[in-house]
Amino acid sequence: EARCTRFRDDSVIGRINATAGSGEWHSVDEEMERYFDVCDALHQWTHGLLDVTAGPLERLWDYRQSPPRVPAPVEIAAARAKVGWPKVERRAGAIRLPEPGMALDFGGWGKEYAVDAVLALAREHGLLAALVDFGHDVAAYGQPPGRAAWHVGLEDPARPGALSGSVGLRDGAIASSGDYLRGFALEGRRYGHILDLRTGAPVNNGCRQVTVIAPSCLQAGVLSTTAFILGPAEGLRLVQETMGAEARFVTSEAVYQTRGFFHHVVS
Repeated sequence: EARCTRFRDDSVIGRINATAGSGEWHSVDEEMERYFDVCDALHQWTHGLLDVTAGPLERLWDYRQSPPRVPAPVEIAAARAKVGWPKVERRAGAIRLPEPGMALDFGGWGKEYAVDAVLALAREHGLLAALVDFGHDVAAYGQPPGRAAWHVGLEDPARPGALSGSVGLRDGAIASSGDYLRGFALEGRRYGHILDLRTGAPVNNGCRQVTVIAPSCLQAGVLSTTAFILGPAEGLRLVQETMGAEARFVTSEAVYQTRGFFHHVVS
């Protein structure tokens, strides 16, 4: 949080964002270099659907503002013009944002990365079993006392806080993406917090929630968000093409899942 959030002026990301367009280079350590390498890899793998330069659009569609408002097309176009990971300039040990108004946001994968890091610390300290839960992003290994696997509840998007089932998790991770907790409603339409960078607007494909089980939390989180943006048809294909991953899609009309997801479901 202290290093990577865009909501703190004194974080590394906060300082980089504050000087966008000034020409100032920011020194970054080896760990931050790894983070930016992840940004590059995720941008390529998702064909730009996950892009940490989405900050201008995130600011524009701030669901916390009161009263809520839908940005005008000209505002969306202006914000989209500031988005694009290839615009970011990097050199060994340094980075800068060349255009005024650009902004980085690690919200799409930072928490999942942290879950994996904490689980790795547990292994390094010799814990025989552990579960790390950062809220809708969970990873675990080993077995809890007296059980064959960790039981992780699946939240019902129609009834936040209630369960629609549960899965058994041993060595792996599970992450969910959805529009039912963060967003706003205006003139009979709901606008969620997950943006489709192809349109510059919140996802509007009927998906309410995507849950992915994968070997790592980073992988599960990236897949769940990307699949949510793509929608059930393309999203299912993406997960099925990813080794070790399974998914469940909840839409406004139906529930879809990959062939192997039911193996994890606890009755």
